[in-house]
Amino acid sequence: MTETLEPMADEVEQQQLAQQLLAQAKEQGIELMGPNGLLGQLTKNVLETALDAEMTEHLGYEKHDPAGRGSGNSRNGTRSKTVLTEIGPVEIEVPRDTESSFEPKIVRKRQRRLTGIDEIVLSLSAKGLTTGEISAHFQDIYGASVSKDTISRITDKVLEEMTEWQNRPLDRVYPVVFIDAIHVKIRDGQVTNPPIYVAIGVTVNGKRDILGLWAGDGGEGAKFWLAVLTEIKNRGVADVCIVVCDGLKGLPEAINTVWELAVVQTCVIHLIRNTFRFAPRQHWDEMSRDLKPVYTAPTEAAAKERFVEFSTKWGPKYPAIVRLWDNAWSEFVPFLDYDVEIRRVICSTNAIESVNARYRRAIRARGHFPTEQAALECLYLATRALDPTGRGRARWATRWKPALNAFAITFEGRIN
Repeated sequence: MTETLEPMADEVEQQQLAQQLLAQAKEQGIELMGPNGLLGQLTKNVLETALDAEMTEHLGYEKHDPAGRGSGNSRNGTRSKTVLTEIGPVEIEVPRDTESSFEPKIVRKRQRRLTGIDEIVLSLSAKGLTTGEISAHFQDIYGASVSKDTISRITDKVLEEMTEWQNRPLDRVYPVVFIDAIHVKIRDGQVTNPPIYVAIGVTVNGKRDILGLWAGDGGEGAKFWLAVLTEIKNRGVADVCIVVCDGLKGLPEAINTVWELAVVQTCVIHLIRNTFRFAPRQHWDEMSRDLKPVYTAPTEAAAKERFVEFSTKWGPKYPAIVRLWDNAWSEFVPFLDYDVEIRRVICSTNAIESVNARYRRAIRARGHFPTEQAALECLYLATRALDPTGRGRARWATRWKPALNAFAITFEGRIN
């Protein structure tokens, strides 16, 4: 009981102290924010107190302590320094020593911004803001001048981290891997629209794992996907049970070249979207209703019967739609053989579409990028910013548990 009450007592004391500080600031006409605001003064006091404590530890004696006489080193006043914090610029007094050997840790020499500022810059960059827009944001919100070059240096720090992430070892087996490509605009002399290849794996524990980002050239192609999947295999992925993808020509062959036992499943949502490309908007709702019995059929034979009915009704008017489904049939039907739990998670690439939606927001905010490297950096920062609270990971794992149990039975011996 005592252990429970003590944290509650500390919380009450902190609330009372905060109320006292706010009341005192209000009496004295001090604002909460701003250059001379309450938060700025508190930050200044905390930083200066911490620096004084570091100086005491460095010298080995307290301020005004007679033990310091004749020690060979002593305090030598302070120097003013302005640091950028999450609440704006704060001017602090940094203590000095006569030997100039003091190396503060909380605010290092030549450090002009606290670590939290770098995270703010990376967060804004992940949302697609340009260096100029981030600089203007700091000027408008914090009244602080942060140059575009400084912002570029902050974001460039993640390049090494991104390279390490892109080459990290992966799990030996993934029950499902979703692959797709998202296009970005690159303005390097002329505007091009190359694809960025994205692969997401689901681990045997139900964790979503973004396996990497790859910049391609030209249009999306099965040859480049073969290189991407080979790289993933070389990073340790020996087996994948099901690969969910769109209907790109040659992609099933590329997948089975890398993982011979992998089942290739065409994304049903992609197939339906492509269906609507061949019909006017006025028929979409009716077509959607007629297609649902096909992809929800209990067996392949039943699905074929429903598709014959669909073809009889719509084929004479839209033969291209019938041909589209006929060509994709062998990659469309695999999920019909599986348990309903497996069907639910592999019948579409929604798992990767949610990630791509975040990527597209960042891309739209930027419009275009000067280089492929800049585009990859922006998308990597967006990847870092996914699910900051962890609640999404928890929901994802919970949703996948029934499916993973079905996978363990269906692919017995391949999933440990």
